[in-house]
Amino acid sequence: MNHPEDQGSLLLQDQLCFALYAASRAVTTRYRPLLDELGLTYPQYLVMLALWERDSVSVRELGASLQLESSTLSPLLKRLETMGLIHRRRRPEDERSVAVTLTPAGAELREKARTVPVSIGNAMGLTPEQDATAKHLLRLLTANVTGAGAGAE
Repeated sequence: MNHPEDQGSLLLQDQLCFALYAASRAVTTRYRPLLDELGLTYPQYLVMLALWERDSVSVRELGASLQLESSTLSPLLKRLETMGLIHRRRRPEDERSVAVTLTPAGAELREKARTVPVSIGNAMGLTPEQDATAKHLLRLLTANVTGAGAGAE
């Protein structure tokens, strides 16, 4: 909902898009030293999170869960495979589908990554309720903007 006084404002401080941009940059900057210790970039970390949650997933399913196009996801997967963290194999039951699975090294990295969410959560300084509210609102915003939400036209 926009406030009447903010409608049509071209002040930077009134732009939700800028608040999202600044928050995203601040958070990903905070991740950098933690992920450097793991040898991962932020996008690679997101791929690994998805695979730690559900190993042996198709590239298509992985792209859908991460909201990434194949053209963006493929180089990430290629790099993670070169690093020895994942395997990509065509599925015998469907040669058109490529399964992505963790290697033992990729699975072991999960344990080293356990401190990352705690460190980031502490840096954000939100209460559990604020954290839940922020996630809810951001998911709603994403759904509305992509047309997947009930309020989208």
